[in-house]
Amino acid sequence: MGGQSKSKKSNKSTRKQNNRGQGLSGQERMKLKMQEKAKKKTAEKYSVEQLLEKTEEYMDNFDFEMAQLFCQRALDLEPTNLNVLDMLGNICAELGNEEKAKQVFLRAVELSPDEGHSKYMYLGQIHSGVEAVQYFSKGVEAMLNALEKQTPAAAAAAISLDDPEVTNKDVSVAFCSIAEIFFTDLCMDDGAAEKCKEAIDKALQYDPDNPEALQLMASYLFSIEKTQEGKEFLMRSLAAWLPSLQKKTDQTAREKQDDGVQDGESLENMFPPYESRITTTKLLIEAEEYELATEILESLLEEDDEVVQVWYLFGWVCYLQVEKPEETEAFKDSARTYLTKAKKLYMKVKCDDTPMLEHMEQLLAELGPGEDLLDSEEDLPAENIDDDFVESSDNEAMEQ
Repeated sequence: MGGQSKSKKSNKSTRKQNNRGQGLSGQERMKLKMQEKAKKKTAEKYSVEQLLEKTEEYMDNFDFEMAQLFCQRALDLEPTNLNVLDMLGNICAELGNEEKAKQVFLRAVELSPDEGHSKYMYLGQIHSGVEAVQYFSKGVEAMLNALEKQTPAAAAAAISLDDPEVTNKDVSVAFCSIAEIFFTDLCMDDGAAEKCKEAIDKALQYDPDNPEALQLMASYLFSIEKTQEGKEFLMRSLAAWLPSLQKKTDQTAREKQDDGVQDGESLENMFPPYESRITTTKLLIEAEEYELATEILESLLEEDDEVVQVWYLFGWVCYLQVEKPEETEAFKDSARTYLTKAKKLYMKVKCDDTPMLEHMEQLLAELGPGEDLLDSEEDLPAENIDDDFVESSDNEAMEQ
């Protein structure tokens, strides 16, 4: 009896193994076998550490497709390796595969909900509203836990025991992300203004010189009509990266700034993101700092001259200066040129910001058609938009 029982158990096990392939086509079963064979061959030939070295090598060369292949092999060998999951998630994000990145980071959250902040920061970026705040807040919590575990020496070197290179600036940036959600998605919620201010205060607490945090505070103060205080925070933010203001700082401040710049790193690498600088321009226009706004707009056009909002803001800032004595016609011509280009580009790229278009048309109607526009630009198609006005601006700058 005992022998028969053992035989039946063995037969059941065999049938279970054979049933694994049921429901799959012959091609799918062959693919599954090939994958298993590839995993086994990889495990025999490479360690996870070696695969990650190759992954980093390809990432350094911006070959994210090859990096993904090696990283995926590493994950096949160690499916619960948090370092591998974090790296694969970032690679997928670089490749624009948002859904895959999301799945990878959510898996990392399941395995280690209390350690590692980068997965939460990415998840916060791809979500909105309350969910985004929850993910960002969890990321802040993970960073603060990591900072607490650092020894004074490690903290000074910005090295964490569990979370590499967690710094006070990282925490500050995370609080800025939370503040921006209350500025945008949740701005109509009860207590949004207070929560926004609280997040900005925290951001400045962890990094008082963070340009992003300083600009957010300026935005907040402008929104509650404390314009002068807002302007002070805005100028502090600009002093950290805008070249013309860098030149005006004293030697001590410059030396302090230089200490934060690694060898070979240019000031341009410290510029805030493109969209953030557009916001900076809007705040400067509100503060009537037109020359600084113009400086930033010129750099934005040099970087990318196919952004409708930048051309529009350039036209707007010129329009606001038409009352200057002896320069009225010059500013009118400049405003008309920029706004005309903005409108043509708006049509070319099929922009859908109706209020901006209506404001452009209103300003152009008030300015009226200039002689030059009537003679040469009235009938030009949108495809003829180019950077000729950027060149003329450069020429004007050289003449001054």
